[in-house]
Amino acid sequence: MSVLSVALTGGIASGKTAVARMLAERGAIIVDSDLLSRQVVEPGTPGLAAIVDRFGRSVVAADGSLDRQVLGEIIFADGQARADLNDIVHPEVRRRRAEMIASAPDGSIVVSVIPLLVESGLQDDFDGVIVVDLPISTQVDRLKARNGLNDDQARARVTAQASGDERLAAADWVIENSGSYDQLRAQVEMVWDALTTKVIAL
Repeated sequence: MSVLSVALTGGIASGKTAVARMLAERGAIIVDSDLLSRQVVEPGTPGLAAIVDRFGRSVVAADGSLDRQVLGEIIFADGQARADLNDIVHPEVRRRRAEMIASAPDGSIVVSVIPLLVESGLQDDFDGVIVVDLPISTQVDRLKARNGLNDDQARARVTAQASGDERLAAADWVIENSGSYDQLRAQVEMVWDALTTKVIAL
């Protein structure tokens, strides 16, 4: 038996956080790429210095931290800017993720939450991929409610990512999240059963 390393992905506002929380309740070790991506651009890090070099001082808040709202407005309107940001942040995040997976106890199920898994071409780096899927209309409505965006802003953020079909093509397990919380929990339970069977077989 060794460590089972699985990726969890899905579009923005798809419910990845809820699924990760349910998996953690069942014993999974969660590696949150969003959390890692914040850590590698904290004040004083090489990551933040590189972002300032590329995007200018306007992306730095008064307290010296990264102003995510300003940076977000830049990268969601400019594909090259988004790619440049990814080139700065992703290598350091990958290094930290690899360290966490390597340090997991034998027999662990490690779930790496990676929103841009498909966009980054990382799906083959894992023993399996879980995709949280839902209709674009539901995704847009949830994003508008969560982030206070208008319809155009929400759709721009959704379409800036890989399509649902592109993510589904990489999936070993699909969790459909347009229904109730209980329906979501039941699907997570089924995936967890499959993961525990798979880790025993390693």
